Amino acid sequence: MIKTRVKQTIDRCFAQGVEQGLWSRQAEGRYTVEVPKREEQGDFSTNFAMVAAKADRRNPRDLAAPFADLLAADPIFARVEIAGPGFINLFLARDIWATVLAPIWAEDEQFGRSELGAGQRVLVEFVSANPTGPLSVGHGRNAVLGDAIARLLVATGYQVQREYYFNDAGRQMRVLGESTRARYLELLGLPFEFPEDGYQGDYIRDIARTLVEEGGDRFRDADLSVFKERAQQAIFADIDATLKRIGIGFDTYFNEHTLYA
Repeated sequence: MIKTRVKQTIDRCFAQGVEQGLWSRQAEGRYTVEVPKREEQGDFSTNFAMVAAKADRRNPRDLAAPFADLLAADPIFARVEIAGPGFINLFLARDIWATVLAPIWAEDEQFGRSELGAGQRVLVEFVSANPTGPLSVGHGRNAVLGDAIARLLVATGYQVQREYYFNDAGRQMRVLGESTRARYLELLGLPFEFPEDGYQGDYIRDIARTLVEEGGDRFRDADLSVFKERAQQAIFADIDATLKRIGIGFDTYFNEHTLYA
């Protein structure tokens, strides 16, 4: 917002200089407006003089001086300084910030909203963590980013559908079932073989312990699918609870296994 206004002011001063014969029009649209790396270099800076000097075959500082004078006459700037070989550093007047903040304050939560995407539908699929373990910090980061993107799209008029892609098919689900069954048998004191690449977390023991508490040794000969389903349900319930605690929800949950049904 402010940068746009600064750029417009610079463009206007450039046009004035062309009319006054101070430089040619060759640099039009080629110079840039940037935010300096160091605070003492101003709020913005422009390389106009460097670009125009090359186009007009002149000394950059010879162009920077009259350009700085034109800029300094605009009330948007508190001061204008020439630095180095011809860079122009711009320091904004303090009241300029108020002119930007005032409409933001007035519009409150409506600030930035628009109908840019009116009539358009967008599917935002995010998080989609495998139901093989609790959410990690990385999953949490992606959850917040995905939710923020969805909210921004809604605020700009798009019809947004939030989707969680439930990856409940494939080898990792078999390993989840095998890991849960092994811990279940272990708790019963029965022979077991833990898969070489099995899931080692305490949450697997917790799921197995729940099975023991519910049915004792009733599941000792149960099909692997029983352990897989119970583990998957328990893990996803934990994932869902975590997401709800940070205020993130979804419109649809797409189960991968339906693709192979």
